[in-house]
Amino acid sequence: GAEGSTLMSYFSKNQIQTLKPKVTFSTLRDLQCPVLQSNELQGKPEESCSTEELFEWLGAVLNQVSLDNKSSSFLSTYCCPQPNTVVEKAFLCTITGFIIPEKIMQLLEQLCCYFSEPKLAHWLTLTVHGFADSPVSWRESEHGFHKGGENLYNFVIFRNLDYWLQMAVGTHDDCPP
Repeated sequence: GAEGSTLMSYFSKNQIQTLKPKVTFSTLRDLQCPVLQSNELQGKPEESCSTEELFEWLGAVLNQVSLDNKSSSFLSTYCCPQPNTVVEKAFLCTITGFIIPEKIMQLLEQLCCYFSEPKLAHWLTLTVHGFADSPVSWRESEHGFHKGGENLYNFVIFRNLDYWLQMAVGTHDDCPP
């Protein structure tokens, strides 16, 4: 109808273009990192941390929360789980935008190539967030916002190419297949 043609002329007049994803890089120095073993999902006292501990730590790092448990901090008294190790330099890349699954697969493949040379990292992660207020999540269900709009998954890839896949969804959302 007339409404559709009005919309089309609006878009062509204003030359709506596909927005390129925004890429930001940062280097985190002297970062406390949990010690992980690919075959120990529950972790082992004094040997490795669990998947849950890693997920919590990752949330703190991505939100730039201090990990040093200072009692004077009003924001957080969180500290890195035990056992941990200090990494002199960690590389953080954030890509913001609408990213299709094929591009995520390409990113995963490129990240796996990183283990070939230089062989410094023991593991790396790739976290994919859906928008908190996205209308859909996994499967056929609508995405419920409720409190936080959780809608993400995280790959942890190890040097031997074992991997963990962690998923988080809101309380009323369908679980992924």
